[in-house]
Amino acid sequence: MARRAGSVASVGRRARDLAEEKRSNRFPESEHGIVQLVLFVWGCLPALGSAFRERILRRHKRSARSGARVRGRLEELSLHPAAFLVGAMVIAAAAVALSLYTVGTAVSYGGTELGTVSGQRTVDQVVSAIEVTTRRTMDDRDYQVNRDQLTTGRKLVARKDLVDRDELQQRMTDALGVIDYGYVLYVDGEPVAATPFAGALEELLEQMKIGYVTENTVECYFAEDVEVREEYVNRSYVMNLGYIAEKLNETKSAEVTYTVADGDTYYGIADKYDLTLSELLNMNPGYDAMSLHTGDVLTVSQAVPYLTVVDVERQSYVQDVPYGLQYKDDPDMYKGDYEVVSAGTYGKADITANVTYINGEETGRQVVATATLAQPVDEVRLRGTKERPTWFPTGVFRWPCNGVVTSYFGGRYTGIYGASTYHEGIDIGNGYGTPIYASDGGTVSYTGWYGGYGYLVIIDHGNGYKTYYGHNSSIIVSEGEHVYQGQAIAYMGSTGISSGNHCHFGIMINGTFVNPLNYLA
Repeated sequence: MARRAGSVASVGRRARDLAEEKRSNRFPESEHGIVQLVLFVWGCLPALGSAFRERILRRHKRSARSGARVRGRLEELSLHPAAFLVGAMVIAAAAVALSLYTVGTAVSYGGTELGTVSGQRTVDQVVSAIEVTTRRTMDDRDYQVNRDQLTTGRKLVARKDLVDRDELQQRMTDALGVIDYGYVLYVDGEPVAATPFAGALEELLEQMKIGYVTENTVECYFAEDVEVREEYVNRSYVMNLGYIAEKLNETKSAEVTYTVADGDTYYGIADKYDLTLSELLNMNPGYDAMSLHTGDVLTVSQAVPYLTVVDVERQSYVQDVPYGLQYKDDPDMYKGDYEVVSAGTYGKADITANVTYINGEETGRQVVATATLAQPVDEVRLRGTKERPTWFPTGVFRWPCNGVVTSYFGGRYTGIYGASTYHEGIDIGNGYGTPIYASDGGTVSYTGWYGGYGYLVIIDHGNGYKTYYGHNSSIIVSEGEHVYQGQAIAYMGSTGISSGNHCHFGIMINGTFVNPLNYLA
């Protein structure tokens, strides 16, 4: 360790000696190889510095000579200051012109100028976009813009007058006249009408609802799914708001059906839907006018409104509370007969209900609160338990025969001499000899020839009702005979004043003929 420390000290002393010799302008010398290499490099440094300075000086001289040549050429030109100013102004004017004007592509369709766009590529993009949109809107995969009507050409135009792509597409769409962009009213997913004015359809729909709203309204809406979409549409749907309002208040072709329930009659269904019996039967060809079955589906309308306004109102009112019935069996009375011992009394209740109206007509009530003001008092009745004879009336009338109604109750003109102009029953047509049945149980009060009725049967039902069966070919019951409901009493014919084989059927109540269709089951 002592030997290594002494060696380092020796090297240090030698380095100091060399530096001292250098400062004394004596060239240092050494026998050590590494020291000789360091001394060589140290000696070359002044020469390298001189070479670098000479290179920088030559580069400065070349730059000076180039500048002198440029100054010489400018002096040779000898430009007048005015000429220089004019040139500068020309250059400035050209720059301004290029910033204000450009060369674009002018577009026309069918002789109508549509504007100028930046280039032909924009025209091609617009035509392609219109074709795609029209095919989708019109559901026409083969639609193409008529290129023969499309004219383009280069044109110098002010940059501010250039038309962008969207504006050109709108103008070309208008020129084509096939589709239009606007606000489309959809009802249950089907387009109904369209307008180019934003918000107009929404306001129109609100106006339609206002006509049904009252001070008691809690909710008002459309029963249908109503939506306004902003999109392209077949131009035939675009119309002014007056036409749209008129259309929405009209009806569209659609079928409304009714499912027959127990106790329904053709006449009752027709009356419910404000139809005549013939109108109801004409809308339902193939149905038997003499028979109606629970579950039958009848068409009751072939037109429905475009929009159905549902208005829900909160109403308060006093309502009668129905009384109950208590029965006491009476062995001296026939089954089906009743006698009131003590009359019932209605109660009273204060009702709060949500009443639903559809297009102004009430369709339902939902009671939300009730308070009883007075309790009802039950009615007490005697109820017969004695077996009723089969010929006793049931109080319900069945059709007297099969067939088709050929003449209805009321005023008529047949053109047959001697025939009545006011029909006091209905005529049911069928083949000669068709069986005629008692419409209800009772006692035969007349059989025989009866003027224009021909061979006639009258049954007295003992409850103020009588039934008439006329124009029979033959009669198979006798006066005073008891008959039960559905018993054969005669056969169809055309006796008396008649235009063909049929049964004249009439119902009399306490001496007055009434329309049988109101009583037949």
